[in-house]
Amino acid sequence: MTFKFLKEDLSASLVVFLVAVPLCLGIAVASGASPLSGLIAGLVGGIVVGSISGSQLSVSGPAAGLTAIVLDAITSLPTFNAFLLAVVIAGVIQFLLGSFKAGVIGYYFPTAVIKGMLSAIGLILILKQIPHALGDDKDYEGDSTFIQFDDQNTFTEIVMAIQNPAMGAVIISLVALALLILFDSQFFKRFSIFKIIPPALLAVLSGVGLNSLFSAYKPEWALQDLHLVSIPTSEDLGGLWAQFSFPDWSHFSNPDIYMIAITIALVASIETLLSIEATDKLDPKKRITPANRELQAQGVGNMLSGLLGGLPVTAVIVRSSANISSGAQTKLAAIFHGVWIVLSIIFLADIMNLIPLSALAAVLLVVGYKLVKPSLVKSMYKKGLNQFIPFVVTIVAILLTDLLIGIGIGMVVMVFYILKSNFFSAVHYENLGNNKILIRLNKDVSFLNKAIILNHLEKVHSGAEVTLDARRAEFIDMDIQEVIDDFVQSAPERNIKIDYRPFIPH
Repeated sequence: MTFKFLKEDLSASLVVFLVAVPLCLGIAVASGASPLSGLIAGLVGGIVVGSISGSQLSVSGPAAGLTAIVLDAITSLPTFNAFLLAVVIAGVIQFLLGSFKAGVIGYYFPTAVIKGMLSAIGLILILKQIPHALGDDKDYEGDSTFIQFDDQNTFTEIVMAIQNPAMGAVIISLVALALLILFDSQFFKRFSIFKIIPPALLAVLSGVGLNSLFSAYKPEWALQDLHLVSIPTSEDLGGLWAQFSFPDWSHFSNPDIYMIAITIALVASIETLLSIEATDKLDPKKRITPANRELQAQGVGNMLSGLLGGLPVTAVIVRSSANISSGAQTKLAAIFHGVWIVLSIIFLADIMNLIPLSALAAVLLVVGYKLVKPSLVKSMYKKGLNQFIPFVVTIVAILLTDLLIGIGIGMVVMVFYILKSNFFSAVHYENLGNNKILIRLNKDVSFLNKAIILNHLEKVHSGAEVTLDARRAEFIDMDIQEVIDDFVQSAPERNIKIDYRPFIPH
């Protein structure tokens, strides 16, 4: 760990902290847990996982992708303390997965799908933050699913927000957006103050200031309660400590605990592997995160989070991308964001509760735009339809379902194009003229190529001279070998001269 980039990492940690707190609180409430459980997961993800992880830029914490699983688990188990035991066991399973090198799974996600995931998350951030920017805060902060917990969907929520905007929220979000765009310009980047104080912090402070002015001079525009960050205050500190929960070890023999633990471990591990792969793509220095070490770090994090009464943690791309776009250089940014969460719980709750969600929405809108920039879409289009179509399908699928289902659909489409590519490239057919034909087998030739080989062989007419070259193949399926043998044997009867160059096993 290096302190060489302390200034940049501290600056980025403040931005990630501002983004993380409402996400931690929103995900906890939507999961049926206390707000404190979300904050515990956030600080463990920052301090503990951040310290152990091999990633320099990834940020961990409670994930929206686990919300439905956690809510169902808390509802079905006898007590919340029993659920915490499942989280601890899930952490043990994750640590074992990392120890047995299961992290290699993360290397099998194609680039087109990962970039589609990043763009989809960017679009989701934009679409989900528009209502918050307009003052519609009924849906919890951090919801990434198409069908929302408030019985609306991503698009109907926007329509409702447009129909009933809160003027105070609109002004705050517009001013915050203007400041973020202005401070991100080359002109302002020349001033050292913007290297010390992140523009996102200034944008949030502008929201606090504007809301204070509204309260004093235009009360009908002032934002309160649902429209502000809500952390238990210092006055409630005694009640806050009373909210700490610990695992109930008496449920250790309950089989339901293990089913939930396995589910959490597998889903959290997949989300983590996807997130670190995406984070590595965004890393300007293109560093590679050791996947197995990451699973072990997440395992330790979940064990500790469960022991302290927190929700399950995963590596999360929204906070990670905010970290990267804010100029973070090392893992100190993630660790310090966890420290800020601790301080907010103990000392800063009164100040944090002044922050309008519409100001934070402006920050997330900018983060979302940076994930789905038009230049990325153009670059994927230039790579050809075999990359662009899986990219687009992944975006649409994630947008209309959720992260894991969307990734699964994108993977299926990508596999189709891989098989299609192999289908055509494995067999080369060329009419050389003068009744001479070349049929060459390349790479791996399986039963999937049987139809195209038969089609080429049927086109060979009587009197042709055929060169059938299988020497370049690395593997030939038995079905294909039988087709070739049958053709070679029948060639003389069809007045076909054949020069057969057989496959040589390597």
